[in-house]
Amino acid sequence: MAKLIFQSGPLAGQNIELPGEVYVIGRHDDCDLVIATAAVSHHHAQIEPQAGQWLLTDLDSANGTLVNGQRTKTAPLKHGDTIEIGGIRMGVVLVERPAAAAPPASAKAAPAAAPKRPAAVEASPEDLKLVQEMKQYAENIRTEVGKIIIGQKDVIDEILMAMIAGGHALLVGMPGMAKTTMVSTIAKVLDMDFKRIQFTPDLMPTDITGTEVLETNKSTLEKEFRFIKGPIFCNLMLADEINRTPPKTQAALLEAMQEHRVTVGNVTYKLDAPFFVLATQNPIEQEGTYPLPEAQMDRFMFFVWVDYPLENEEEIVIKSTTIKRKVTVNKVLTKEQFLNLQDVVQKVPVSDHVIKYAIRLVRATRPNTDKAPKFIKDYVTVGAGPRAGQFLVLAAKARAILEGRIHVSCADIKRAAIPVLRHRLYTNFAADSEGLTAIDLVKKLLEAVEEPSEKDYGA
Repeated sequence: MAKLIFQSGPLAGQNIELPGEVYVIGRHDDCDLVIATAAVSHHHAQIEPQAGQWLLTDLDSANGTLVNGQRTKTAPLKHGDTIEIGGIRMGVVLVERPAAAAPPASAKAAPAAAPKRPAAVEASPEDLKLVQEMKQYAENIRTEVGKIIIGQKDVIDEILMAMIAGGHALLVGMPGMAKTTMVSTIAKVLDMDFKRIQFTPDLMPTDITGTEVLETNKSTLEKEFRFIKGPIFCNLMLADEINRTPPKTQAALLEAMQEHRVTVGNVTYKLDAPFFVLATQNPIEQEGTYPLPEAQMDRFMFFVWVDYPLENEEEIVIKSTTIKRKVTVNKVLTKEQFLNLQDVVQKVPVSDHVIKYAIRLVRATRPNTDKAPKFIKDYVTVGAGPRAGQFLVLAAKARAILEGRIHVSCADIKRAAIPVLRHRLYTNFAADSEGLTAIDLVKKLLEAVEEPSEKDYGA
């Protein structure tokens, strides 16, 4: 048997005996323990008997759950522990070990059955262990890439976020910013099969996807077609200066980026997983280029700006690249581990609070909606579509995993907002005449759009 003794809040001094089944704590009236406080989420946490102990699990609450002052996702409870939910403290009293976990008595006890709740996390212990270790893995990746690339920590993190989330990224920066070297180095560190294509005006779609050749079968002496795979059959493809080639060739990437497959003639070939496209563009030399169509721009999860290095970083670059040296980078993750991470991203749950904030941000970019801020109506012609909301949430999950967390917050959404939205906002002449860029407008949006609060959920 176990009891919760309230040490603060409206129930201070009272105690509640826990049943031998799932016990849900939250603000919604279908919870087993209802705490009508704004700081408590609709379904905040649950306590259940499991493997001879009591297990506390945070249900992706907005404010988190603390055990002995430490934020936790899942923790076994011990006698004398202190739980804090929405600022309300409860002491744990264990009289005896629980019996084997009983199934929930009704749908009321299972938060996943409550309205608007996503399915529970189905990550295995190995998945959770990989996420917990990811913070150190990410640091190791930065260290290995840093042997070749000086600085650019944010750029490297954004590339990793896009890749872990299964997306593609567009890298834009001045010539000589080591964009190609950075991508090839990341491929080595992540044990990826890497191919680079230099996009030129005479590049044909079959130069990317591959082509069929007519040859004689040595056994039957009959003529037959044989497919020769193009460079797109790899794990990480660098489309260098993608805007240098005509739209017909650019479009050869669309099917591969979206469906991870290639159709040549009447035959469709599946690409091996994982598959990513990282494309580069030169922002200043636009003569003789073919700007990417909006449909293809929308396929890129991130627009990553590769800026000049800091002064001390540039000094290190000059010193290290003007002498003879041999640098070897080590593999940090295998392809199998990376695929597991991508799978975990799909399993990480996101609270309604965070989803609502992501949707609110995306919808605020559309000038024809009632809730769009005035500066969006004044300076934007076309806003972001639903894919932007998907990418915001996936990128937030990826950022949490990079930091070894399985809890996603609105701060993660904000961190992903600029690279996700900057190429999905099309400014008008008024914005251009006032020197306002899409980045300026996204920053103003982050200030103007409020996170969901109590009034957004009703009573």
